[in-house]
Order: sequence, then structure tokens, then C-alpha cells
Amino acid sequence: MSLYRNSVWFLNGIQQYTRKGYVAASKDFEAKDLEVSVVGRSYMITGANSGIGKATTMAIAKKGGTVHMVCRNKDRAEEAKSQIVFESGNAEVYIHVVDMAQTRKVLEFAETFKKEHPSLNVLINNAGCMTHKRELNAEGLEMNFAINTMAVYILTQALIPLLQKSRDPRVITVSSGGMLVQKLRTDDLQSEKGYFDGVMVYAQNKRQQVVLTEHWAKTNPVIHFSAMHPGWVDTPAVSTSMPQFHQMMGNRLRSVDQGADTVVWLALSRAAARKRSGQFFQDRKPVPVHLPLAWTHSSDEEIRSFITQLETLARAVRLHGEGLRDRVDISIPQFV
Repeated sequence: MSLYRNSVWFLNGIQQYTRKGYVAASKDFEAKDLEVSVVGRSYMITGANSGIGKATTMAIAKKGGTVHMVCRNKDRAEEAKSQIVFESGNAEVYIHVVDMAQTRKVLEFAETFKKEHPSLNVLINNAGCMTHKRELNAEGLEMNFAINTMAVYILTQALIPLLQKSRDPRVITVSSGGMLVQKLRTDDLQSEKGYFDGVMVYAQNKRQQVVLTEHWAKTNPVIHFSAMHPGWVDTPAVSTSMPQFHQMMGNRLRSVDQGADTVVWLALSRAAARKRSGQFFQDRKPVPVHLPLAWTHSSDEEIRSFITQLETLARAVRLHGEGLRDRVDISIPQFV
């Protein structure tokens, strides 16, 4: 990451990503956008028991939506569900215990969900992680990549047929403005080369999510795809994974409700569905996916390589389950 990009991004963040930035942006919000009832519509939210995921789940439940909470920890999920049902008065809240780090389990869950449910109107890919040591999951995938990218890819791809059969289908991925400092790296998806920097690996995964969103929008015109940046939010995940940043920013961080606002708007409002599919949103507005003068743009060949690698990895998970690296050749496809 160049010093220029780092400086531009951080200065931009201080102005826009903080609580102050949200307050300024919210002056242009249309209150009527969220004056809706979504009774009869179904929503799936990963990482739904805390932080932005919980705030989003609560907001949707209060509007009458049927909510499927996809969570890793059953006890925490049950506790969050009880609070959501009590405060919203909506009993149509369901828990699915899935660890997004277990790639095969994500696929199995998606396939089972398709068989058991006739429709899904909105998928919200919210779960994420930032680990600062390179670790592998059961399938041999680097942990940040497994949760932030591979789980999003497999879950979304598997549920696309169900979404396509549903009314006004949408897919929303909670990304990060941190992706602005990263160019898609197709030659090192598993972060095997050089020094392992958890923050930069996370930012690379978030760039991957944005590229995926653009790709899906082109290949699935029936579904409205979007990615978004919640701003710098005071969540348990931020305090755990970035303690110094959390302490430095203090009360300048956004509340979880402020961080969830654009997710909720993208999930519920008719105004969001009228926006062009495939865009990156911040405070209810589409914003550029590259900084000015940045060299973070990807060629068509690089994007094809990235998508093909994900397809290859997903196929390996589907066909072979565990022992991914030992059984399947996952070399980078060559394009000429």
C-alpha cells in the first residue's frame, strides 16, 4: 500500500467514516424510504447475533420480515433472538447454527436451506473476521479468505437459484472502505507470499467482495446485488481485532445502528432497488470503488482468473469435502 493511498484513505475516513460523517450524511436521508412493512418477505443474515448483524436483524424484524439468523454460537444466537423477538414483537425469527469458517458446512447448509424453504427474498452477507496469524481451516483455506470470501461466494452461489424464484430478490454484502487501499491480487488468494498482515489481508478480502458483487450483477440481472461500507463502527469485532484503532478513535466511532443503516436501507427500501445493481454504497449512496489516481483497477483477465479460482475451490469443496489441497489441483488458470 503506498503512503499516498494510505494518507488519502485515512483523511477521507476521518471526514466520512466516523460518527460525525454519518450525522452529516443522514441529513440527506429520506425518512419515508424505511416507512415500509415487509411482512411475508424472508431475510437471511450471517453473523446475526452481534454488532451490525444484530442491529440489522432487529430492524428487519421490527418491520415484520421473516428473519433467518445464521450464527456460529448457539447460545449467543438464542440470547440475541430472545431480545429481538421481545423488542420487535415478531416471532418469525429462526436460528441456523453454521460456522462460516467451515467451508463444507456452509455449502451443506445452503443446499439444505434450498430444499426446506420455497423462497428467500434477501441474503445479507455480514459475517467476517480479521485474524492476524496465518491459519488454515479444515479444507486447507487461509482463515480470513475462508470466512470473508469463500463463504460469501459459496453461500451466495448456492442460494442464487432460490433468490431468482423470489420476488424482488437482493444480495447485500457488508464490505469495508479498507478495500480502497487494495488491488485485487489474483496470484496470492491464500496470502502465502511475503509478510502476513492481517489488516491488509482483510482489506484484500473486502476488495474481493466488491469484485464479486460487480461480477454477480452482470451475470444475474434478476437479482439486485450491492456491497456497502458501514463506516468505522464500535463493534465487539473491531475492539477485538483492532484494539489500538478502537482505543484511538474512541467515541468518534459510529454506533452499531448507524453502521447498520445502509444495510437496512438496501434490504428494505424501494429506493435502493431502483439503484443500478452491482454498486458499492456508503450512507445510502453509491460511491466509487477506487480512490482518485489509484492503481487498484483490475483487468478483465484478472477478474476472470479470480472467479475461475473461486469456482475451482468451490468445486473441490463440493466434490471432495475435506483434504482440499491434497486432492485437487488449484493452480491458477492461465488466460491467453
